[in-house]
Amino acid sequence: MTDTLRPLQSAATGEPPAPVAVPGDPQKLKRSIGVVGGTLLTLSCVTPASTLFVVVPDLFSSLGTATALTIAIGSLLCVGVAFCYSELGTLIPSAGGEYAMVSTMAGRLAGWLVFVLSLLVVMIVPPVIAMGTADYLAPVMHLDPSYAGAGVMICATLAGLLDLRANAWITGIFLVLEVVAAGVVAVLGFAHAERGPGSLADLTVASGSGSGPGGVDTVTAMLIVSGLAIALFVTQGFSTAVYLSEEMENPRRNVARTVLATLAISTVIILVPVVAITMGAESLTALTEGDISAMVTAWSNSAVGTFVSLCVALAIINAGIVMVIQNSRVLFASARDKAWPSPVNKALSKLGASGAPWVATLLVGVPGALLCFVNLDTLYGVTGVSVTGMYLLVAVAALLARRGSHGTGHAWRMPLWPAVPVVLIAVLGYVLSRQELPYLGWTGGIVVAATLYWALYLRPRRETRWLVSVPEES
Repeated sequence: MTDTLRPLQSAATGEPPAPVAVPGDPQKLKRSIGVVGGTLLTLSCVTPASTLFVVVPDLFSSLGTATALTIAIGSLLCVGVAFCYSELGTLIPSAGGEYAMVSTMAGRLAGWLVFVLSLLVVMIVPPVIAMGTADYLAPVMHLDPSYAGAGVMICATLAGLLDLRANAWITGIFLVLEVVAAGVVAVLGFAHAERGPGSLADLTVASGSGSGPGGVDTVTAMLIVSGLAIALFVTQGFSTAVYLSEEMENPRRNVARTVLATLAISTVIILVPVVAITMGAESLTALTEGDISAMVTAWSNSAVGTFVSLCVALAIINAGIVMVIQNSRVLFASARDKAWPSPVNKALSKLGASGAPWVATLLVGVPGALLCFVNLDTLYGVTGVSVTGMYLLVAVAALLARRGSHGTGHAWRMPLWPAVPVVLIAVLGYVLSRQELPYLGWTGGIVVAATLYWALYLRPRRETRWLVSVPEES
C-alpha cells in the first residue's frame, strides 16, 4: 500500500517522510475525562437497553432459543475487534477515530474511504434510533415517530454543545436507568422460568409456516452464522472510546481500558437478560414473537411494563446525545486534517466556549433531525454495509500496525497478533458478502464518488489537503 503516513522519526532511517500537518495554531480538544467518564459515554453509545428491546427481538424471531448463543459468539468476535481498536487507538489517539488509524497504517486513500464510510454511519444511525422513541413513549403519550425522532435529535444536539464532562454526568444518569430496566427484565425472566438452562442449547424456533400453529423448526448452524451479521454489532458502540481518545487523560493507557471494559459490561447487560427471556418466555411462540414489553407486563403488571418502556425511551435519547458528541468529533477532526476546501475547514474546526466543536455538532444534529422524515429502510441497509466495510479496513490496519517504527511505538498491544486481525478479515469479509445487493450497490456507488473526490481534489493537493495528524499528549 502506498502513500502511508509515517511518524517524523522515519526521516532518520532515510525514508522520505509523508506530509505532516503543521498548522500555525492547531485546534485541540480538551483532555477532561478519565476511564470512568469515557466508559459512561461509550456505554451510552452502545445503549444496551435499546439493543435489548430493538435489535434482540429481530434475533428472537429468526433464531429462537439460539439467540443467546449467537450473541455470545458475536461478542467473542467483538473481542477481536476491540483488540484492534485498543491497539490502534492507543498508537493513534485522535478524534478522527478509524480514519486516523487506517490512514496512518494503510495509506491516506484507505483512510479517506474509511472516513466516508464512517460519515455515512454517523449521519444515518442517530435518526434511525431516535425514531424508535415513539414506540416506548406509547404507554404515556402517542407521538408520530418522525416528530419524536426529530425532537430527540434536536435535544441531543443541544446537549452536544455542552462541556464533555457535563455530558458524561448526563449520560451516566440515563445509563443507570437503562441498566435498571435491563436488570428488571433479567430478574423477572429468571423468576418466571418456564424451562431450564438446557433450553439455551435446544436451538429451536417457532415455525412461521409449513408446520401450522405451534410448529417447531430447528435452528441450523448456517442460520446462526447468518445471524452473526446482526449479533456482531450488538455491542459495536465500544468504538466510541477511540473517538474520545483525544479528550481522554493519558490515552495510551485509558483508551484500551475503556474499550475493553465497555465491551465486557455491555455484553453482560445484554446477554444476561437474553438468557432470562429465553428461559422465562411463556412459550416458544411468545419467545419467537420477541415482544419483550408484553413479556414484562405478563410477568408483573402494566406499571412495571410502563417503567421499563420509559427507561428504554431515555436510553434512546441517551444514545442520541453520545452519537452526536462522537460524530461531531469526526467532522471536527476531518476539518483539522484539511479534508475540505478552506472555508469549510475553518467552519468545522471552530470550538465554542465549552470546548465543543459547535459547527460540526450542528451539522450532525440538524440534518439528523431532517432525516427523521425520510424513509430510512435503504439507508439502514447502507449503514450495515458501511459498518462492515469499516471494521474490515480497521482489521487490515491492525494487521499492519507493527511495521517499521510503529512496531516499537508506545501503545497497548493485543495478544495473538497477527491471528486476531487475520480471522477478523475473513469473518467480516463473509458478513459483507451476506448483505443484500442493492445495499452493496448504493454503498459502492458512494465509495466510487469518494474515490473520484480523492483523485481529482485531494491527491493533487497532497501537500495541503488530507494531512492526517495525531495530536501530542498534553
